Amino acid sequence: MRGEKHLLPVILMYVLSLLTLQTSYGQHLSEEPCTVQILVPGLKGEPGEKGQKGAPGRPGRVGPPGEIGQPGLKGQKGIMGRYGKVGPSGMKGVKGDMGESGPMGPSGEPGVPCECTPMRKMIGEMDILVAQLSSELKFIKNALPSPAAVAGIKETDSKVYLLVKEEKRYADAEGYCQTRGGHLAMPKDEGANTAIAGYIADAGLSRVYIGIHDLDREGVFTYVDHSPMSTFSKWRKGEPNNAYDDEDCVEMVASGEWTDVACHPTMYFVCEFDKDSV
Repeated sequence: MRGEKHLLPVILMYVLSLLTLQTSYGQHLSEEPCTVQILVPGLKGEPGEKGQKGAPGRPGRVGPPGEIGQPGLKGQKGIMGRYGKVGPSGMKGVKGDMGESGPMGPSGEPGVPCECTPMRKMIGEMDILVAQLSSELKFIKNALPSPAAVAGIKETDSKVYLLVKEEKRYADAEGYCQTRGGHLAMPKDEGANTAIAGYIADAGLSRVYIGIHDLDREGVFTYVDHSPMSTFSKWRKGEPNNAYDDEDCVEMVASGEWTDVACHPTMYFVCEFDKDSV
């Protein structure tokens, strides 16, 4: 109703203006009749009543992850799991004390008489062999901190040769042999050279240091005990050649031949000991 009261004066003024125009142009209007529709916006109405609650909208997108929460309370202890695999065997324990002696057994049957001379001779020879092996074993234990580094032992009438499977430079190898009462092997005849070469081949090696060098005077090779090489040599063809002016030491290959080599590479070596000192 309030909106209609405001609209009435506007309509009256509009009608009056139409009448004025009709009087001024009555003749013209009578010749050309027309229809005029005027739309006038009304005044703003009163707010309507609040509508009913609409249906829920579609779910929104998943938001970013929130911050990590505080650790929860410690849960209860679970049930015991299955038994695991058996572990490796432990270290061998200390040998226990000797038990008490058992009762004496019954006496044996009388032996058959025999000729004992041959048996005594055999036992004597075995005693000599055992003594020799014991001496060699003692020598090996004293010669090296690790018996695993010993590839065996070779003997001639006057020498004992020990192949050391520890790679060392030439000077270190000679010092190693000297601290144990020997030198690097010095083959001064064919027999000694053949024994050492066989030693190398039996061990499956290709070369070893031996006790020959020309460190004191270039081109003049001597043994490490400073004795001259005057009666025997076994140089490979084309050797010594002092390649790169750096080959002052000597190696023996499995064939028994010698070649001059540099002194700084590490390789296995053979020590020599006098048999009387072993």
